[in-house]
Amino acid sequence: MPKKPTNLNAKGDKNLTQKSPAEFFQDNKGIAGFENAGKSLYTTLREFIENALDAAEAIGTLPEIDIAVEEVSVSQYESLIGLKAHVRLDDELYADFESDKAKAKRLAQEAKKAAKAASAASKRGGGGKRDQAKCFYKITVKDNGKGMQHEDIPNMLGRVLSGTKYGVRQTRGKFGLGSKMALIWSKQTTGLPIRIRSALPNQSFISEYALDIDIEKNEPNIHKEAKLPNDDKWHGAELSVTIEGNWTTYRQYVLSYLRQLAIVTPYAQFRFRFVTSAATTSTAKDIDIVFRRRTDIMPALPTVTKHHPSAAKENMLLIKDLLSQTREKNLLNFLHKEFTCINKDHSSRLIQELGYGFDTDMHPSEVTDKQATRIQQLLADARFDDPDGSCLSPAGEYNLRLGIMKELGPEWIASFCAPALACGGHPLVVEACVSLGGREVKPGFNVFRFANRIPLLFEGGNDVVTRCVQRLNWNTYKIDKNNDKIGVFVSIVSTKIPFKGTSKEYIGDENNEIADAVDKAIKQCALQLRGKIVRAQVAKDRKARKKQLAKYIPDVARAVFAMLAAAADADEPPSKRARVGAALWKVDEKWETDVLERAREGEVSEAVLRAKLEEHVQRSDHEQALEFAMQNNKDGLSELMYLVPKTPEHEYLPEIRSGSCAFRFLKAAELR
Repeated sequence: MPKKPTNLNAKGDKNLTQKSPAEFFQDNKGIAGFENAGKSLYTTLREFIENALDAAEAIGTLPEIDIAVEEVSVSQYESLIGLKAHVRLDDELYADFESDKAKAKRLAQEAKKAAKAASAASKRGGGGKRDQAKCFYKITVKDNGKGMQHEDIPNMLGRVLSGTKYGVRQTRGKFGLGSKMALIWSKQTTGLPIRIRSALPNQSFISEYALDIDIEKNEPNIHKEAKLPNDDKWHGAELSVTIEGNWTTYRQYVLSYLRQLAIVTPYAQFRFRFVTSAATTSTAKDIDIVFRRRTDIMPALPTVTKHHPSAAKENMLLIKDLLSQTREKNLLNFLHKEFTCINKDHSSRLIQELGYGFDTDMHPSEVTDKQATRIQQLLADARFDDPDGSCLSPAGEYNLRLGIMKELGPEWIASFCAPALACGGHPLVVEACVSLGGREVKPGFNVFRFANRIPLLFEGGNDVVTRCVQRLNWNTYKIDKNNDKIGVFVSIVSTKIPFKGTSKEYIGDENNEIADAVDKAIKQCALQLRGKIVRAQVAKDRKARKKQLAKYIPDVARAVFAMLAAAADADEPPSKRARVGAALWKVDEKWETDVLERAREGEVSEAVLRAKLEEHVQRSDHEQALEFAMQNNKDGLSELMYLVPKTPEHEYLPEIRSGSCAFRFLKAAELR
């Protein structure tokens, strides 16, 4: 039974109460993605996996993550909570009770439906009650990360709004909420604690805990605590929780999430297993998939950074908070050290612009609230450079392309990474890939969205990426948006992702800065693909033209050889026999005599003519390709070449030759 909220003042209004953070999120589970049993199972998996990735990346270890979802039967669940099988004494007390009359009526209705549609014959043989039965699953995620300090484990997993990811830094999570919400959901639906095994690198013992959360106090409730020997020198964490879930409905989302995660983190290896209950005789629904690592190159770790000055537009309290917390001794260093993109000269100019009452040597503690508001107004209105983005850790074009090729195997792929920009005072980077073709890719648009290297699966229609894809005129880029298999991959990284809504599943289209950056990135990829498509079409046309010409070579060679043979046997050469008064065309008689003589001697044959014609077709095809490359300046002849006349005042080093050119270096004056 839930406890009553604490009254703040016994003498005042009895309705004035307070709630702990755990109570608030228990009552508002949808904020954290625990809307129903199926979504809760998906969100629990997602939170555990992302924590595992963070833990491995934090120590520079290539992540190896083992994920298991085990179906728990009702009898197994009752055994776990210590209940014995109960024999019903009064069936009428239960919701699934059905009288003989009700059963006869139901069977008649089902028979009628079966006669009308065979596909509906076996839909609800249990009177609909079976679909309403609860399903339980044990979720276990094991990683090879940095692990957790033994003393910190209870607070890290048993206290809402506690964590290590606060600050101005790019992180997968932000609020210290995900794993705690899984624990709250577990306590609410099964009453079972979460079980943790963890060890730091080179630690001699393994920490083992079983705990849940005191909802009212927002404190961990420890059931078991132990330190076990770590003979294998294992490090990492293993979390296991039993919750109510719905695997059948959310199976596709879980597998799609893992596949997209393998795309954006090709340096990680995932093994996913789904095991049906032991009470189920068939194992046909069991799953065992390994998403293998494709590269050993990991993105650099994100670093903590300072606020961009434009953050003052979004938060009027920011300046006051920084003034009260800063360790700087004067206003000049405060602006220079507490913000990015402000050097000392710029800081001095800003202080001069603030006007009367401000001085470079002024101590931050001397700034009044009114003066702080003036600083906030100036920073909100002034112009600043965009951040350089060095504090962020995007997936990188290399890793993103590798992941796409590994999972989808497209025919063509193009990538682009936009420069960093300031969005709401936070650095933000957009990187994109567009692919054509591939495995399991449907005709039309296939949009894949990532935020801080996390796949976003829901609310896709409202997302800025989808809107930009829909607005783009793909015909301009020689891409058929209806029939081509188009994959659009956009990854957005920032110290603060501007999610819309409470579920953190999409980024709105209202932010013009983000929309423009996404639009530009997708256009750059489409432009690269257009060049590839045009070149491929030209090569295809050239091949078809070459094939067409080659088809007539035997007939032409045969006809020309017949003419040469007839001319060689004649008494006079063709040029003299063709004259009627004056020559019809100018003939090089020496060349004519030489050709006819070689024909008589057998040096010119039908085979020789055929080979020469084939060589001519090949050469003309190569020349046309070279001319196309020169005109488009894509694949070749794009480097500048400078020709210097060889005069007495220049001396050269020995000539260097390659397969395509020869060149000489000028000799330096001191070597002459």
